[in-house]
Amino acid sequence: MSETPHRTTRGLDPQGHIAREGALTRVPPAFRPVVTAARERLRDVLGARLHSAYVYGSVPRGTARVGRSDLDLLVASHEEPTHTDRADLREFERTLDREFEQVDGVATLLYSRARVLSEPEQYDLGWFVSCLCTPLLGDDLAAYLPRYRPDSLLARETNGDLAALLPRWRERVAGVADTEEARRPLVRFLSRHLVRTAFTLVMPRWNGWTSDLHEMAEAFAGYYPERADEIRAAAARGREPIGDPGVLRSYVDDLGPWLAREYARVHGVKTPRPDGP
Repeated sequence: MSETPHRTTRGLDPQGHIAREGALTRVPPAFRPVVTAARERLRDVLGARLHSAYVYGSVPRGTARVGRSDLDLLVASHEEPTHTDRADLREFERTLDREFEQVDGVATLLYSRARVLSEPEQYDLGWFVSCLCTPLLGDDLAAYLPRYRPDSLLARETNGDLAALLPRWRERVAGVADTEEARRPLVRFLSRHLVRTAFTLVMPRWNGWTSDLHEMAEAFAGYYPERADEIRAAAARGREPIGDPGVLRSYVDDLGPWLAREYARVHGVKTPRPDGP
């Protein structure tokens, strides 16, 4: 079991680097059986192809809610993932989700070791693994990555692609089924993304890191009071979504475009990736 990382103020260590959030020791008791099962089964699913595995999100932060939170995993493979690898993991997710009622879904990100450690990903995917993921299996890739500060470079490379994402979001909003049930997951997803983008917009000035949506919203509010209520409402919907079509339209037609413009003005635009934003 990994130890609880040392923390000082606002998620930074004494040297001002972002401290790794989460630890296996923080996993709530109700979620420990599913984390253990995931660790054991990933070895069987990928075998020698598996380099390392991590758990992230509310479960290792200790804030997961029984029956409401999902289990988020990241897996690094020795080689570039194949269609077979991805299909095997989808079946792994479905099986785990069926067996453990305490989780509301299982989601696994899959990348190669080389992709995580690549130069273009150093301040995006690499930072994510190093700071937001808790080691579960294998050789921890954080040992091969730099320490990170909450600076403008990190802000740009993590969330500086909102303008490029908005056309896809509009397509999703236009295509979602016209029901409350169908719209709720999309509201939750877009709400969380917008709050995190709003937070990283002000992160260098706030000088810290948090994954708590409400804390993110309050940090943003201190610098952009004119948009504070919108981001606070988005933070609430990120936890308790409502399937309101008006909310979705406001995200893609107003709040999202404004945030994309302000982000580009303050931090610039994320470096393009070979496979797109």
